[in-house]
Amino acid sequence: MTTRVTPPATDTPPAAATATPTSTAPSARRLWTRTRGIVLAVVLILVAAVAMAAVRSQTRHGALDPRSADPYGSRAVAALLADRGVSTRVVTSLGAARAAAGPDTTLLVAVPDLLTHRQQTRLHAATAHSGGRTVLVAAGSWSVERLAPGVTADPATSSGTTLEPSCALPEARRAGSADTGGIRYTTTHVDADSCYPSRRLATLLRIPAASGGDTVVLGAPDILYNKRLDQQGNASLALQLLGSRHHLVWYLPSLSDTLATDNGEQKSFLDLLPSGWLWATLQLFVAAVLAAFWRARRFGPLVPERLPVAIRASETVEGRARLYRKANARDRAATALRSTTRTRLAPLVGVPVAQAHAPEALLPALSAHLHGDGQALHSLLFGPPPGDDAALIALTDQLDALEREVRRP
Repeated sequence: MTTRVTPPATDTPPAAATATPTSTAPSARRLWTRTRGIVLAVVLILVAAVAMAAVRSQTRHGALDPRSADPYGSRAVAALLADRGVSTRVVTSLGAARAAAGPDTTLLVAVPDLLTHRQQTRLHAATAHSGGRTVLVAAGSWSVERLAPGVTADPATSSGTTLEPSCALPEARRAGSADTGGIRYTTTHVDADSCYPSRRLATLLRIPAASGGDTVVLGAPDILYNKRLDQQGNASLALQLLGSRHHLVWYLPSLSDTLATDNGEQKSFLDLLPSGWLWATLQLFVAAVLAAFWRARRFGPLVPERLPVAIRASETVEGRARLYRKANARDRAATALRSTTRTRLAPLVGVPVAQAHAPEALLPALSAHLHGDGQALHSLLFGPPPGDDAALIALTDQLDALEREVRRP
């Protein structure tokens, strides 16, 4: 009966790999300890987001709605227009806005950027030859080029909010300074009125049409807010721009209207997000990458260290064996066993250790020493990895038996 010899700890894993492995999975308490900081940060961010949304929803409730008396509503403008005999009607669908366009009507589009490109094209087709006035409030690059062809929105907004007219438009000259600072525009129309410039770019444009109507592009909605109406010349400018016709149709695109599909076109989720959110997300991504580089482990060359305690070789071998078994690394275990056996056998048969892993040098010396089958020795010392644990154990027994036979005097 053969006795299995345990290989040294520094070279090979022994058959102790068959021992019951110890679970290394972290406990629930350890997981909570590791992740509680991240969870707390996420909870704080969510709470702050909800609080900010709640505050914003209260302050911005009914924004640009002529029925709202909130600070950002426009009920005061509608009331002043009513005193001057101008009726105000609110519509929330594209069909109603297109049907209302006419020579005796001013059509105000409160949030043009919410409309899809096809909706913008259809709205412009209805207003271009109507003979009325169309007022676009804070139209960005998404909408202004379709609702007012020949007008381009500049990427940079104005540096200030209160600006001087600096143009010949009667409405602007009578109103004086006003809070029109916001989006800036350029135009190819030579007959357009460019007013309230900021760094030589207008924040208010009036483009006359051949039908007798015109289009007014307003860079900011501030002159329409209840809270800003009594400041500067805001009230005068708003009443003159919106009171030139007997009827004012106030188009507030509703959620169902702006998300409606026209011949398969639909605004994506990213289109509905303000541009600032995209830039903020990019900045957060860059910050996360920098934080990852800052906190990542930097692996350098291996440095030998003296262990603080002495560890028995059998414990180290057992640990490596368990790791091999957990990873099903029979090929690596067999390679380690064969390599160590060849290294120990080479000096015993007169082969230098440097040539211990060369079959053409080791196998002839072993065959001469044992008078055995060279092909069997090649399969044992240089063969393929075992297919299962039983084959690995059999290989260990055979290598032990071969080494004992070589050492036998």
